[in-house]
Amino acid sequence: MTKIKICGIKTPEALRTCIEAGADFVGFVFYPSSPRYIEIDTAKELALQIPTGLRSVGLFVDPTDEQLESVLGKVPLDMIQLHGNEDIDHVQTIKNKHHMPIIKAFPVRDASDIEKSRAFEPYIDWLLFDAKPINADLPGGTGQSFDWGLMKGKSFSKPWMLSGGLTPENVSEALSILSPDAVDVSSGVESARGVKDVKKIKKFIATVKNHTAI
Repeated sequence: MTKIKICGIKTPEALRTCIEAGADFVGFVFYPSSPRYIEIDTAKELALQIPTGLRSVGLFVDPTDEQLESVLGKVPLDMIQLHGNEDIDHVQTIKNKHHMPIIKAFPVRDASDIEKSRAFEPYIDWLLFDAKPINADLPGGTGQSFDWGLMKGKSFSKPWMLSGGLTPENVSEALSILSPDAVDVSSGVESARGVKDVKKIKKFIATVKNHTAI
């Protein structure tokens, strides 16, 4: 069964929808430039409502030690997602200091971008493949997708997530081409930039569950 991550959660209503519909991961974005950015105190309130079995993920972009400490010291997160240009040394430092599972995002435009992830596999717990932004002001959550065919036949030593431009309308097509361990969506379940749409969240989750149950 393909797991489901809904990223960019900011409101109790969106979180409640993820819980009731059966998401496996919810993401809180701690990147100030993002329209999905969440304040630490708000994230703490929401994270405390998350039931056992639903994993909370904090998304960071090239975080400083101070930023990580300020967030992780208050918000009870289960995983750290690194969505910037973090190198292996930075990833190792974060993992060794905070002892939390790490999701590392890799932007993809061609096959060589996928191969760059290989060197990180020993140091992370999940790989996430997202579209490499073209003329975008954010490292992710742009609504852009990449050529899913680039991932065909690829196998990894760690589980991996497919991200980038997924929607309730195209996720079945993606899952017909690939067999990711999880799918990750953000802008594809929004009614406006940074505004989650509960109907779209429900439809996305139901579509994935129905597809993988076949």
